[in-house]
Amino acid sequence: MLAALVAPAIRGQSGKDKMFGDAEAYERFMGRWSSQLAPALVAFTEVPDAGEVLDVGSGTGALAFSVAKLKPHCRVVGLDPSQEYVEYAKSRSSYRERVSFEVGDAQQMAYPKGRFQTSLSLLVFNFIPDSRKALGEVRRVTQPKGWISAAVWDYGAGMKMLRTYWDAAKSLDPAVDKLDEMHMPLCRAGELSDLWKQGGLEQVEERPLEITMQFVSFADYWEPFLLGQGPAGAYLRKVPDTGRDALRAEVKRRLGLTSEQVPFSLTARAWAVRGRA
Repeated sequence: MLAALVAPAIRGQSGKDKMFGDAEAYERFMGRWSSQLAPALVAFTEVPDAGEVLDVGSGTGALAFSVAKLKPHCRVVGLDPSQEYVEYAKSRSSYRERVSFEVGDAQQMAYPKGRFQTSLSLLVFNFIPDSRKALGEVRRVTQPKGWISAAVWDYGAGMKMLRTYWDAAKSLDPAVDKLDEMHMPLCRAGELSDLWKQGGLEQVEERPLEITMQFVSFADYWEPFLLGQGPAGAYLRKVPDTGRDALRAEVKRRLGLTSEQVPFSLTARAWAVRGRA
């Protein structure tokens, strides 16, 4: 399973060699998608107008900032295992009186029972080595009847940016299939809701969240892959120059672009779940 390959890669490297270790590179690669998807998750979760909210796996801060913007009377705590991501999020924050970021592990949190009124997680749960343990911890630190939600990309079909990339890579080298993010856990319809039900949550509901991303050119799409972030970027970093050029050409062909400079758009779907603690 891809998750078995991803988790050691996240934990076992350091600095900018990490699959998720370069905050600025991640922001270019996935940050703009996170920022657009975050408000939809906040709305789906029905975050209360006031209280303390936990952002599990806060990364570069997109979800925490979205909660702060949409719910001006809420306080937000972002928790992430990456010191670099935490420092980067702090440096970008315009809500320093209401938003804080801390280094920590979702699988073993130091927060007291029932501290948070609501807890959310964006594009993270499928990368947590023990998602069941993490959900148990999130449930513990969330107040009774508080909403707990998460969203994960539909890697198999709905996230067109990554689907086009991996389909192109596999057409050139079928062995790449084992790295395809479509094999990640929790990314298919029903999988998040099953986890939430098994975790003892009530009133569980799952639905798709869809966004559209605009690209000004093919380079705007392609260049973030070169930064080495996520499974897609980590794979591309290991591809020799000739193979990289071939993959670039195949991706462009599959996108149906007639020119490098033609603007285009791609849709993306995430599966979101919510349930009451």
